[in-house]
Amino acid sequence: MTALRPLGSSDLSVFPLALGGNVFGWTADQDRSFAVLDAYTEAGGNFIDTADVYSAWVSGNSGGESETIIGNWLAARGNRDDVVIATKVGGREDLRGLAAPTIKAGAEESLRRLGTDYIDLFYTHFDDPAVPVEEIVTALDELVRAGTVRAVAASNISPERLRESLEFAEREGLARYVALQPHYNLVSRDTYEGPLQEIASRSGLAAVPYYALASGFLTGKYRPGAAVDSARAQSAGGHLETERGAKVLAALDRVAAAHDAELATVALAWLAARPTVVAPIASARTVEQLPALLKVAELELTDAELADLTAASA
Repeated sequence: MTALRPLGSSDLSVFPLALGGNVFGWTADQDRSFAVLDAYTEAGGNFIDTADVYSAWVSGNSGGESETIIGNWLAARGNRDDVVIATKVGGREDLRGLAAPTIKAGAEESLRRLGTDYIDLFYTHFDDPAVPVEEIVTALDELVRAGTVRAVAASNISPERLRESLEFAEREGLARYVALQPHYNLVSRDTYEGPLQEIASRSGLAAVPYYALASGFLTGKYRPGAAVDSARAQSAGGHLETERGAKVLAALDRVAAAHDAELATVALAWLAARPTVVAPIASARTVEQLPALLKVAELELTDAELADLTAASA
């Protein structure tokens, strides 16, 4: 049984791979989503990441489809207390930003769609510089005090605003962020490494990176001349045109061959070994895609292999 990892200073413990729910209601319908969720939890996984805006970008969707599917699955399986559900507020067209009433309304709507009376981890999806951090932190604290939310976190936030938020929470004795969800992977290191990572390390925040596989590029299926039928092909394929992308693929090939492992597993294992990272997020639209992701819990790279990947991605 894979050991769970503590999520920052919270009382939550999570599997070292968070299952991304962005595909539920997008490239995975409800039946397929249920199958993926079942396989993930049967393998010991317990950390499911979604957002109130998933998947509003799909024609005919308005957002909330992912939460609804997860809520239907929780009701069907009766396993609410066995999983850690993370969702986000602030990205929907009808609930844009982080004003206190928006945060409260967003939480209430997420609870309704998820069919639960508490959210384990509640993220501010995108920072809202128009709203003072004092208002945001106070609104989140009220949710924690009410028992609606167990712990709070931030995504897509500047180092300055993160620092201000943490300092205000500590000064006033309010619920403070326990986790951070940055854009971070082998071919996108610049956003997180530096001031954000330093604050996370100093403050004991758990990093839960999104785009951990760079929209699928780090699975190795995108190669020069290869045609991939995927909704993310354009985004992932762009890395092929960079020197960093080519070097990273070559390094992943070397390390994967040494372990007889999938490239995705190696890419996630590198990320999971980075300072502050507790659980990378990766999504699977089919059960067949899951094993390579789940094996991150078992694969331990050597110091030399980690150094090889880090140098290739510099």
